[in-house]
Amino acid sequence: MSVKHPIISITGSSGAGTTSVKRTFEHIFQREGINASCIEGDAFHRYDRAGMKRVMEEEGDKGNNHFSHFGPKANLLNELEGVFRSFAESGSCKTRHYVHDEEEADRYGSTPGTFTDWEPIPGDTDLLFYEGLHGAVVTDEVNVAQHCDLKIGVVPVINLEWIQKIHRDKMDRGYSGEAIKHTILRRMPDYIDYICPQFSQTDINFQRVPTVDTSNAFIARWIPKADESLVVIRFAKPGGIDFPYLISMIHDSFMSRANSIVIPGGKVDIAMQLILTPMILQLMDRKRRAGKKGSG
Repeated sequence: MSVKHPIISITGSSGAGTTSVKRTFEHIFQREGINASCIEGDAFHRYDRAGMKRVMEEEGDKGNNHFSHFGPKANLLNELEGVFRSFAESGSCKTRHYVHDEEEADRYGSTPGTFTDWEPIPGDTDLLFYEGLHGAVVTDEVNVAQHCDLKIGVVPVINLEWIQKIHRDKMDRGYSGEAIKHTILRRMPDYIDYICPQFSQTDINFQRVPTVDTSNAFIARWIPKADESLVVIRFAKPGGIDFPYLISMIHDSFMSRANSIVIPGGKVDIAMQLILTPMILQLMDRKRRAGKKGSG
């Protein structure tokens, strides 16, 4: 953690909906005039697309059928922690991009399934913003969570997470249903060991719960809509959270526990704006005060 150089991380697995939460943060940054540098979790994969396929086959030949991007061996977690540490200490670090598709290939001038070169972030960065799989990971070798000033978990109930992944991978990536099932099963051990534990490290979790039947995620024809869902918002430290104010501002919301508020799914953006904007402004106020103190 760093007063002068704050770090915010959004953590969630593939299909969880972290990209939507990222857009909310971007709106807040733009409205409040905050220069945030965004780094992607995919940039810290250890292998490009062809290399990952090769290594998975090699691991399979050894009897390991659960090698996945969710686990530490497929990622540069030491490097990720190093980036967070570097920014917290100096306000500078390097990152790269993983090129997912042809649209990004045109943007970055690199082939889909490969990485761009490592480059420094802009020098006028106010805060570092991470979105990916491992923003709050803690293992025997790394502790990424300790460097983050605000950690957000995005974790739908598991069947909804699967539905969102199945639809995305079918529509956007052209994967077959069987291939997606295989991926889910292959990732499950790492999901349990390295993804789930992060949601005990986060400051706030947003968990979307559908109010329609999702009992068989593999035959669902549609992703449940926002107004067919509730969102449970859990605060690790509820002290200082003005729950009566939130309930008054978000209609049809209620508290389910002393540290949790439940809201209609269609109100999640306004809830994030109400909850996160003061937290981000507080980080920026601390940053400005530290800067004035250091120069005084």
